[in-house]
Amino acid sequence: MSGFGNEFASEDSRCPGSLPEGQNNPQVCPYGLYAEQLSGSAFTCPRSTNKRSWLYRILPSVRHKPFTPMSCGDLTESWNEVEPDPNQLLWKPFNIPKSSEKKVDFISGLHTVCGAGDSKSRNGIAIHMFTCNTSMIDKCFQNADGDFLIVPQQGEILITTEFGKMMVEPNEICVIQQGMRFSVDVFRETRGYILEVFGVHFELPDLGPIGANGLANPRDFQTPVAWYEDRTVATGYTIVNKYQGKLFSCQQDFSPFNVVAWHGNYTPYKYNLENFMVLNCVAFDHADPSIFTVLTAKSTRPGVAIADFVIFPPRWGVANHTFRPPYYHRNCMSEFMGLIKGHYEAKEEGFQPGGASLHSIMTPHGPDVDCFEKNSTAVLKPERVAEGTMAFMFESSFSMAVTKWGLDTCHRLDKSYYKCWEALKSHFNPNWKPSSNNALP
Repeated sequence: MSGFGNEFASEDSRCPGSLPEGQNNPQVCPYGLYAEQLSGSAFTCPRSTNKRSWLYRILPSVRHKPFTPMSCGDLTESWNEVEPDPNQLLWKPFNIPKSSEKKVDFISGLHTVCGAGDSKSRNGIAIHMFTCNTSMIDKCFQNADGDFLIVPQQGEILITTEFGKMMVEPNEICVIQQGMRFSVDVFRETRGYILEVFGVHFELPDLGPIGANGLANPRDFQTPVAWYEDRTVATGYTIVNKYQGKLFSCQQDFSPFNVVAWHGNYTPYKYNLENFMVLNCVAFDHADPSIFTVLTAKSTRPGVAIADFVIFPPRWGVANHTFRPPYYHRNCMSEFMGLIKGHYEAKEEGFQPGGASLHSIMTPHGPDVDCFEKNSTAVLKPERVAEGTMAFMFESSFSMAVTKWGLDTCHRLDKSYYKCWEALKSHFNPNWKPSSNNALP
């Protein structure tokens, strides 16, 4: 179904009329179903931010054995494991375990790279990698802490949710909001990135003077249609719950994907990045990357995000008298970048698909020496930029700490990253004089 944040209604075609008419919680639901509300916001939130859905299921989710602690692996919310590191950080592509050596599913393949804040106080962010090679069997995941924005980089993933199924391929993203149960099927060795936010939900950025249309258009977001399975699991179905930064599991004897019908505006959704309507500079100078924002998770400070999801898609570069690649920068925000495919324009070497970089708050960054020299002397004419490429950025107002896994255990940190700027040399000429070539036409 098409739309962002809509009031959707869906029922599995095998059970026509399974949505109650005229009310949410009848004394007896059609087909003998249970009514269950999933709230994504406080009851008293304004209508514009009130999120909830009603699920009509074969058995309610409350029927399960007690939760018990389980191993968290490399998933963590401990931001003081190692000393802070303000350096520019670059990771080579993260290793994917070989299926012939060890079976790793989505949950056991979660690794926290960096983050800040606290799920208990409902204010923060975490960035994870997932690397896996096998599907989740009779197991699902629920994040009680926050929303997952999932960016597959290698291998498509089939996500089964209580609302229905979504196939998500590289160059697509999906959002599984807080509390929604889901299972991930993979078809080969698979890798991707996850942005997790605590306490708020992702929304479309305000467009301001852009007007009514542009960037990620609401109609291009897709929400799954209802699908259910009435399946008993005698050997036990495992629910894994992420709660206060830790993992817990419980058992039940039936599939949680037993929702025959549902309605509401609190749903999982997916989006194809190729549908992004790109804006760019058509005269001179380099616009700020905020023009490439797909989704934002707002803070309580106007204009300041807990996290923005920003992409750098294929586009035209036409600016005159302009150094066209990204400028040199020190930022009051943290910038975590990933690469889905291709070559990022500011660093064509070193920054590879499946890898990442982190430029922390006020840490200098910008084009490497080759990029600067090439683009300082290039003949400026209309050209395609980032053709065949999709880079993205998780930008946050939080000062993010890198985990021990990110700095050490993963063994993917490129400790020579700083050298890409070492050859930058001074071009200062105290005898420079203005000329007609130095001014805009």
